[in-house]
Amino acid sequence: MDKKNLQNNGKLDQLQDHTTDNQDTKLTTNQGLKVNNNQDSLKTDERGATLLEDFILREKITHFDHERIPERIVHARGSGAHGVFKLNKSLAKYTKAKFLNEVGKETPVFVRFSTVAGGAGSTDLARDVRGFAVKFYTEEGNYDLVGNNIPVFFIQDAMKFPDLVHAVKPEPDNAIPQAASAHDTFWDFISLMPESMHMIMWAMSDRAIPRSYRMMEGFGVHSFKFVNSDGAVHFVKFHFKPKLGVHSVAWTEAQKISGTDPDFHRRDLWESIENGAFPEWDFGVQIVPEENEFDFDFDLLDPTKIIPEELVPVELVGTLTLNRNPDNFFAETEQVAFHPGHLVPGIDFSNDPLLQGRLFSYTDTQLSRLGSPNFHEIPINRSINEVHNNQRDGHMRQQIVKGKVSYEPNSIGGGCPFQAMMKDGGFTTNNERVNGQKIRARSKSFVDHYSQAKLFFNSQSEPEKTHLQNALVFELSKVTIPEIRERVVGQLNFIDKNLASHVAEKVGVKVKKLNNPNGSIPADADPASLQSEEREPSTKSSEALSMENTVKDTIESRIIGFIMANGVNTQAVKSLKNKLESKGAVVQFIAPSVAPVVADDKTSFEPKHSISSVASVSFDALFICSGEKSAQQLMQPDLKPILTEFINEAYKHCKAIYFGKDTDDIYNATNIAKKKHEDRAIVNSGKDSDDQFISAIAAHRVWDLEKDRNSMA
Repeated sequence: MDKKNLQNNGKLDQLQDHTTDNQDTKLTTNQGLKVNNNQDSLKTDERGATLLEDFILREKITHFDHERIPERIVHARGSGAHGVFKLNKSLAKYTKAKFLNEVGKETPVFVRFSTVAGGAGSTDLARDVRGFAVKFYTEEGNYDLVGNNIPVFFIQDAMKFPDLVHAVKPEPDNAIPQAASAHDTFWDFISLMPESMHMIMWAMSDRAIPRSYRMMEGFGVHSFKFVNSDGAVHFVKFHFKPKLGVHSVAWTEAQKISGTDPDFHRRDLWESIENGAFPEWDFGVQIVPEENEFDFDFDLLDPTKIIPEELVPVELVGTLTLNRNPDNFFAETEQVAFHPGHLVPGIDFSNDPLLQGRLFSYTDTQLSRLGSPNFHEIPINRSINEVHNNQRDGHMRQQIVKGKVSYEPNSIGGGCPFQAMMKDGGFTTNNERVNGQKIRARSKSFVDHYSQAKLFFNSQSEPEKTHLQNALVFELSKVTIPEIRERVVGQLNFIDKNLASHVAEKVGVKVKKLNNPNGSIPADADPASLQSEEREPSTKSSEALSMENTVKDTIESRIIGFIMANGVNTQAVKSLKNKLESKGAVVQFIAPSVAPVVADDKTSFEPKHSISSVASVSFDALFICSGEKSAQQLMQPDLKPILTEFINEAYKHCKAIYFGKDTDDIYNATNIAKKKHEDRAIVNSGKDSDDQFISAIAAHRVWDLEKDRNSMA
């Protein structure tokens, strides 16, 4: 890849001035001293004691001993990439942030995706929230939009964040389970925190197991504020909508992928960028004038609530493209430091109590992880704007500032650096009137905990509701304390009675009305504020909340497995391969072994996988390649069970499967032949069959196939 073409207005040069590829160089110490023996330590003789004076050995071992920094407490498992944000529509009416004002302006970015609960070595496919954090390197300084793939959160106040994380992390007595919420302490906490129920609907849905980072949404979660050049204020919610649509893997697929390829999402992101299939998202905003803050039946400051798109449409204004992989995972992806308090003029905070707590937590975390208040000098965190202030010294200081002045005001340094006026782009906090009494309390406007949980559940398609229901059964079946299962079912009963009844039956408890549905709300709270279970959502359903309504008209970057053996029909393989690749799909050959496959015309195909070393969960669709001899070989006694299990599993997961010419025996050996199907998932060789297959892949899945589970074993 030509990196010179990815420099985004030349500004990324300043971020990469510490990189090196070590090619055609001599080995040196960290002080630049050339080393002529990197194999042996300094000793008194060949079999003698090692000498303490061996400074080269000490430097090398010391560096090795300190190569692992403390991992993030949450979001430890991550992947990242460089890219560019391009503004397509000016927001100057709402904000004076320069990178959101000039149409066509391109801003360099670094994006990090992550799971929340698991450690750095956990699987990509855990059922979990995904982080979606974007660092914009703007001309006014770095702006960090630190979001998730789910638009709401478990809690309303940062005071509860340590409790939430302690509950979902491995239990402290035995450190089990890793990267999983299916255990006693998490559901104990949730059963007592009704404010979490909206988030639970999202977390138990297929949104929590995305097909790839490229196929998941991103949200800023909180309400922020836009401030324009006249000082006018608007509330804003941020959205990233993937060009490829929002898609998931099935839960049973996720479990198998975790065993066969725990780096599934990381690998997918890396390979897509290396192959030039750059991930893209539309960037959008929901904007609410400050004077309309109280026009809704929920509180804009409540991070457990969304603004339904039917009430405030998302206005698409830009495009985020990831076009370059990191050069070094640790130096960039691991050391990147995000902070929701990294703002630019024109963007400000709201009084969301969860957001307010994050403004302290992120700085404190970076000090602990990166070991220094100078973490902003690490290249990946460095602003493209020059840094001028009177801060000095500190652990691992890199910037060398000349002169004797390190204070302000001063006369010795000519008064420099000067404060910036507003007209010079100086940041000023939104002038908001603040008064009141000191109080530890929750606003009554935050007490409705169920109406938007109902909204989400009501908005799901029937297959999505089934998957959500099954996820709850799976998770609660891992809970060993019946009282906890009973309390969770009681909370579900306020969302949907049929959902609660089904889950209760499967986990062995009764549906009982909770005495205090609001869990942790103090007993002396105003009784009028404790009626959230009675409230219905003002918007009954929202199309934007169902993945069924996302874009599905492309097969770009989909991985299609071609199953073949010697004697395969070359023309059929090449013709379909060309059609698929012309539409952006990726074709991978699967054969009895990884030895070259000799086709009917002696053409040779190089398999990427043997059928016994890969699973169907690694593919979005399958083509059983045409060719009588190929089909006969695949149906040999040693291969037939493996092949039919492979195809049956893809069918179970509702994927498109195309049976080429002369593969009737393979078709008849599968579970598919047991049903009289007239659906778009299964394609047999015939007129327009290539186009039918492409159309079926673009649909992602045909979830209707799940209706008869007995035939999909």
